[in-house]
Amino acid sequence: MSLAFDPSDVSLTSAHFIDGRYVAGAAEIGVTAPSDGRLLQGVPRGDADVVHHAVTAAGAALRRTGWGNCPPRDRLRALHRWADLIEAEAVTLARLEAICSSRPYADVIAGDIPVSAEQIRFFAEFADKEGGDLVPTSDRQVGWISDEPYGVVAAITPWNFPISMAAWKLAPALAAGNAVVLKPSELTSWSALYMAELSVRAGIPPGLVNVVLGDGEVTGKALTVHPEVAKISFTGSTRAGALIMRNVAQAGIRPMTLELGGKSPMVVFDDADLDLAADCLARGILPNAGQFCVAGSRMIVHRSIAEDLAARLVARFAAERPAATWLETPGFSPIISQTQLQRIDGIVQAACRAGADLVCGGDRFEGEGSYYRPTLLAGVEASNPAVTEEIFGPVATFQTFETEDEAMQLAAHPTYGLCAGLFTRDLSRGLRLTRQLQAGTVWVNRYNRSRDHILPTGGWKASGLGKDLGREAYRANRRSKSVLIAL
Repeated sequence: MSLAFDPSDVSLTSAHFIDGRYVAGAAEIGVTAPSDGRLLQGVPRGDADVVHHAVTAAGAALRRTGWGNCPPRDRLRALHRWADLIEAEAVTLARLEAICSSRPYADVIAGDIPVSAEQIRFFAEFADKEGGDLVPTSDRQVGWISDEPYGVVAAITPWNFPISMAAWKLAPALAAGNAVVLKPSELTSWSALYMAELSVRAGIPPGLVNVVLGDGEVTGKALTVHPEVAKISFTGSTRAGALIMRNVAQAGIRPMTLELGGKSPMVVFDDADLDLAADCLARGILPNAGQFCVAGSRMIVHRSIAEDLAARLVARFAAERPAATWLETPGFSPIISQTQLQRIDGIVQAACRAGADLVCGGDRFEGEGSYYRPTLLAGVEASNPAVTEEIFGPVATFQTFETEDEAMQLAAHPTYGLCAGLFTRDLSRGLRLTRQLQAGTVWVNRYNRSRDHILPTGGWKASGLGKDLGREAYRANRRSKSVLIAL
């Protein structure tokens, strides 16, 4: 198979990006390519001093440039130029992404980068269209609600979609007039560094976009407890989100946006379009090897169509073939690390010991790299670990039902409430059940996010607080002040 690029030709840096410059650090954290296990350039573990440098640089840049109170169209234009540069530098960004992540180069070029540029432009347009409100009071006074940026925003992003997640956090915060200190995952940090460099080249003042490298235990904690950080935005596991909440509560209360874990159900009724449903169910768990928070990992199917649908899924699962992320033709993605692969396999084996029937998969692909076979588990009870735990891999459970009530009972999860899918030709049923599904996002006769950036995303229950995307994400980066003036 031909190469999209040769990974040995990609130059990687071991540095933070602070105040518009690279700041070198010791390569303390080893990084390997999940596609073949090769050792890549290590990254530094930013300590409290590095974080303090970045946060104070961000605050100084706000004061120096007046970014938060400049003409809002200036912010809009700078963000548009940044989006243009990201698209122009797609090849470099995609190589930096693909070499260390689970994202195939071609998919990053065709999807992640244009979508991220769209999101930046989307939020840029809020800069000069959202503001305070003059409110009715008595005729002897004037009252209004002033709308202002927070200041320095801390953003922490995961390893599964590095470019997209960085755009999610950076774009609304910058459009709203804030500076940002971003900590990407230590496993996939190079594309975020280059995005920060491009922001300066686009005319966003140095110091407004800073990137500190390191792990959550040291760097992430130092960032979330820093007294000059005014707001925190995090995407990752529920466990990590809970640790951030604890750290923030101990260091000083401040607002947070947390998009956390999911265990999303996909409910298929007997009147559904089976071709559509089978395609959506497969695309709800197979892309990126199931390593995305909205993965439809719980398939709940009417008993009368269960055998047919299961057979279609098994065929789709069996057809997947692994491929290195730097090959020209995308294949099935690797698991991000051997540690994560072992965790996935451990949950699958525990599920089988607890009574699950292994329909297909259940082991790793042979050869180099961290690849796990798409796996379908049937006969699972509500207490089975494959049902209760977010696996974050290509593993789905398959349950059956007879009645609507039974379907809704199976769909409800005691912990998570991020997303849900519903497949039926009955419009009345579809509208009615969207209200019963306990999730922050519900898709009907489709599954997975679209390019409708106006729709916010965020979870119920332990799946998070607040929203990313949509008008809500912009507003989450502004705070209000009530003003009343006597005449």
